[in-house]
Amino acid sequence: SSLLKAQPRGLMRRASTRKAPRLGGRGRGEEKGVGWVGARFLGVSAAQAATGIAGRRKMSALELISRRRKGEKITMVTAYDYPSALHCDLAGIDIILVGDSLGMVELGYENTLPVTPEELLHHAKAVVRGAKHPLIIADLPFGSYEVDPKQAQESAYKFVKEAGVDAVKMEGGRRLAPTVKKVVDGGIAVMGHVGLTPQHINVLGGFRAQGRTAKKARDLLDDALALEAAGAFAIVIECVPAQVGEAITNALEIPTIGIGAGPGTSGQVLVYHDMLGMTVHPHYKAFTPKFCKKFVDLGETIREGLECFKKEVETGEFPSFSDHSPYKMSKKEQELFREMLSVDEE
Repeated sequence: SSLLKAQPRGLMRRASTRKAPRLGGRGRGEEKGVGWVGARFLGVSAAQAATGIAGRRKMSALELISRRRKGEKITMVTAYDYPSALHCDLAGIDIILVGDSLGMVELGYENTLPVTPEELLHHAKAVVRGAKHPLIIADLPFGSYEVDPKQAQESAYKFVKEAGVDAVKMEGGRRLAPTVKKVVDGGIAVMGHVGLTPQHINVLGGFRAQGRTAKKARDLLDDALALEAAGAFAIVIECVPAQVGEAITNALEIPTIGIGAGPGTSGQVLVYHDMLGMTVHPHYKAFTPKFCKKFVDLGETIREGLECFKKEVETGEFPSFSDHSPYKMSKKEQELFREMLSVDEE
């Protein structure tokens, strides 16, 4: 289509002279692979050895760009605590996003706007402790980077230094380019975010798809190009027609991560709770995005387990003396204990 062949306005450059995106963040060395037997001697768990993560390198922004050039798909999942981060690592997920969506799925807020830097820092620290191989990115919460580039840089430093994340993500297009450049020039890797930007729902009129007209689609493409030129190493594209997601991806050299943006992006991201079907409350189901696929129904399994626990406790089935009361007293000590109780009763 003509949209897929669109040339970037005012930002056309020859591929051969194009500079590589500026990158910040930290890197980690490659670990040697181990087998089941060697795991215990190298401090690697059996689960790590079985899944192969013990031999994986720490993901980096440069590796993601290399994968995009090779046409290899990239996986990204949100995580907000130690267990979810550990599961993502064991599954071989490439990127973990400590997203401000935690406000809705973890803290019970109606949207992402109330999330504070302190709240997100708390969760980011737990994720960093749980995952050693994925690239870990933290959202900068609403109000922590919009005032000016200096504020954004200070917020980004806080997340890298205190939480130990590898990069930060900011929402916005061309207007945000000077801010992205300031943060990247300060040594921190930045992921951009265009399309539906949840932190701007009051301006956008709610959680609505973006880029549904030719002009608005072209504006999103130019937003993405401006972020790339400013030094972003990757860009999230949210809630746009598939043709728009593909067009933006084709116009960039850096990876694009789609969420409700069709199959033509460099990779995909979903919210941990959504994709695993963890929440079964009717109110929550009403707000689950249409683009989300539920890969397993953990919420129903969790509910059944809790109901079973309640029933067995109330009926006296759990805990049983034979299976769930492992701590024993010798017959002699039992007799002494009974004598003590009888004296107390007297």
